[in-house]
Amino acid sequence: MLDRVQMAMHFWWLIFPLSGVIGGAVRAVAIAGDRRAERRLERYRIKQQTKIAVAEASWRGRADATAERRTITKAFTQHDDTDARWLSYELDVAKLLDFPAMTNLRDPLTVAFHRARSRADLLRPSAPDDLVGNRDAQVEYRDAVHEYATAFDVAEAEAIRRRRSDFSADDQERLARAQHLLRVAADPSATPGERNNAYGRARRELEGLIALPAATRAAIERRVAGEIEA
Repeated sequence: MLDRVQMAMHFWWLIFPLSGVIGGAVRAVAIAGDRRAERRLERYRIKQQTKIAVAEASWRGRADATAERRTITKAFTQHDDTDARWLSYELDVAKLLDFPAMTNLRDPLTVAFHRARSRADLLRPSAPDDLVGNRDAQVEYRDAVHEYATAFDVAEAEAIRRRRSDFSADDQERLARAQHLLRVAADPSATPGERNNAYGRARRELEGLIALPAATRAAIERRVAGEIEA
């Protein structure tokens, strides 16, 4: 034991350089540990930022899809509303005969309306979701519907302004008689024979004046009892 103490006293001066080495090693280990911790923290930060970015992108995608769907649905509604306005003429022959220009395919405004209607129908998808994500198709359909609605507004305003003024006095009388006869043809209180006879006479009155749309003829014929020759 005494020998060990003497040896330690003899080499006491080694404490200082050894402590420096040991201290340096400890500091190196600490620095390495700090760097590992920083790297772990950085990786965690990157992962969190990535998650946030993905979540934000997903939210923006859902928000964009919702906005697109809302725009397309609005175009659908305008399309349907314009169809309903035109259908009110097709299914109401009295209204149609009051404003015959709506079926006059020699009139440029009427032709433009029907052309715009056909294009809007052609571009209409089965459901709004079919156009989500396709910006070009959305714009094309939306513009087509706007053109259709506008063309209908113009054609209808002109038809209301003109009413039957394009027809001679004799032809206006024929239109009035045809209106009356078509009311009889659609009157459920009339006998089948009376309705058939009235419908035939109305068609003769309208011959050469107005070509009733197929949907209009079908609507009339559904109200007339029995089979009617087309």
